[in-house]
Amino acid sequence: PSLSVRTREKFAFELNSLRRFNKGRAMLPLWDDVPAQRIPVVNYAIIIACILAFAVQLQAPNDGEQLVREFGLIPLRVTNPNAKSAVVTGQDEQGRRVRQEFSLESPIAPLATLFSSMFLHGGLMHIVGNLWFLFIFGDNVEDRFGHLGYLLVYLASGLAAGVLHILAAPNSPIPTIGASGAIAGVMGSYLWLYPHARVMTLIPLGPFLRITPVPAALFLVFWFAVQVVSGLQVSAAMGGVAWWAHVGGFVAGLSTTAILNRMGKLLPSNHPRLVYGFPQYHEERQPWH
Repeated sequence: PSLSVRTREKFAFELNSLRRFNKGRAMLPLWDDVPAQRIPVVNYAIIIACILAFAVQLQAPNDGEQLVREFGLIPLRVTNPNAKSAVVTGQDEQGRRVRQEFSLESPIAPLATLFSSMFLHGGLMHIVGNLWFLFIFGDNVEDRFGHLGYLLVYLASGLAAGVLHILAAPNSPIPTIGASGAIAGVMGSYLWLYPHARVMTLIPLGPFLRITPVPAALFLVFWFAVQVVSGLQVSAAMGGVAWWAHVGGFVAGLSTTAILNRMGKLLPSNHPRLVYGFPQYHEERQPWH
């Protein structure tokens, strides 16, 4: 499809606001019942960095399309560093077939886009959805990893997400952006560290909405299952949601946390073990009842 503003929704870096935000997020977390023990400065810094990067995108010419092509993750640019351009075909809003060639050149190394792409987003609902999930789950993970450790596991998860996305669509010329792969790693870490926590969740039931506490393990396993099933149904080369990036990030975060926890490398938890039906955090849970 054309890279014009009119048809950019055909690409991975532009989302269709609410429809795309809800896709893969049938349940929306509102808060959890595990209070943070220290200020999550790195989590806040990542959120701020993503917001600043998004502000730069909004100020860039053509709504940041060139910026996305240069700093987004394009699998073809990584697997074939000598490629200078790529051709994308598709349909415009009138259903006419269009063909456009665009440059694959970037001011940074192709492998560096694995990291730069984590801080770019395709639209308002894209960044709001991603950063909300990071805000909910990131503070508790930072509690256990410490500030530097949390930053490293966040970036490592994002790297793993990008690698799996490339493996799923090695010849794709479509730029992929967003922090969701790294945030999926944070969610995988949370699953290992706080499986008995509860997440106050907004659940759509047809035309109605219900707010109810959901076990964190159920919430996160369900989310992960949606990513896997969606990835099996949709080709990563077609653009859209990078399902396999979510899977790669989640598995990386979960496995890294499991290994480091068993090695005794994580900070001790000050929280008593949460058991369903026996709320240790009475002050925080009382408003739920």
